[in-house]
Amino acid sequence: MNEDGKNAALIVAAGGGSRMGGGIPKQFRDLGGRPMLAWSHAAFAAHPGIDTILIVAAEDQRDLARDLLPDAWIEVGGASRRESVARGLRHLALAGVTKVLIHDAARPFLSAEVIDRVLAGLASADGAMPVLPVADTLAKDEGGVLGEIVPRDGVARVQTPQGFHLQSVVAAHAAWPSGAEATDDAQMVRRLGGRVALVQGDAMLEKITYPDDMAGADMRLTWETRTAMGFDVHRLEDGEELWLGGVLIPHHQGLSGHSDADVALHALTDALLGTIAAGDIGTHFPPSDPQWKGADSGQFLQHAAKLIADRGGRIDFVDLTIICEAPKIGPHRTAMVERIADLLQIDRSRVSLKATTTERLGFTGRGEGIATQAVATVRMPAGPQA
Repeated sequence: MNEDGKNAALIVAAGGGSRMGGGIPKQFRDLGGRPMLAWSHAAFAAHPGIDTILIVAAEDQRDLARDLLPDAWIEVGGASRRESVARGLRHLALAGVTKVLIHDAARPFLSAEVIDRVLAGLASADGAMPVLPVADTLAKDEGGVLGEIVPRDGVARVQTPQGFHLQSVVAAHAAWPSGAEATDDAQMVRRLGGRVALVQGDAMLEKITYPDDMAGADMRLTWETRTAMGFDVHRLEDGEELWLGGVLIPHHQGLSGHSDADVALHALTDALLGTIAAGDIGTHFPPSDPQWKGADSGQFLQHAAKLIADRGGRIDFVDLTIICEAPKIGPHRTAMVERIADLLQIDRSRVSLKATTTERLGFTGRGEGIATQAVATVRMPAGPQA
């Protein structure tokens, strides 16, 4: 706990997001591989000045919020933003909170510097909120016709999180006229005579409201490119089926292994796991476990792809080289590419598959086995760019 009391973040995530169109509410939509709500939650969780975090969600969204953030403190909000905040404040008061930062879930890219400035602003005021100057000319819209120009001197764009001493904001909510709505909590505190300090905001805190805003937010993310290699070998034996690249190939021999021994998918699985430093295929599917005997290797590949997706990653390209004397790979290349693309849910243009021999040298040259080398390139989100 901080020396001057317990500080909390209250994230308002109870809106329906109607202006974003149909489907899942915007605060739960994917942004850089994780729900929009998770970005601001993570920012507060990483800040040493925040002791606890409460999310208020609509009653019909609570289960969805819990599925996405299973370890978070989530309570049911109200029919309006004001009611949702009021309910959250009551929970925080019972938890011994003295200061609260109220934040809109639709502003995902929250920096530690903004949190610092808001907390510092509370040292000399009842509330504090981040603002930005207005750069554009402001004008009244009079039925689609230009009206009077509005002076922008002394005008600021208001953002969140807005910070308050808990008693001040609770009192402001209690005194607010029943049935009236407020667009934010700072105006409620000011109406009751409270002083709200203005601190420097952040252009990254733009609110996501319309569909085009999601595309803009995605463009503000920075990505890092990762490349990893996988290699695998399996012995050819009589009486086995030959699975390569997820395709059953007619041949007088097949590959021997605990699963279906698809050497191409195994090598590619290892390459994908390598991009997120998640060990190798044996770590996730040990050959000593009987449940994987004869298993379809496609599920191994999909598992690796899901691990990448769960961390916000995107598979950009995969490249495989199958090394053998027989069978001929060319006639089956198209089917393999299509199967791998389907398993990874990427376009087939992002899958390269080649074959070569070792000029009859070594175990592949003697027809004793098949080897595959695979390389995978993925992008992982590294956070918002300033």
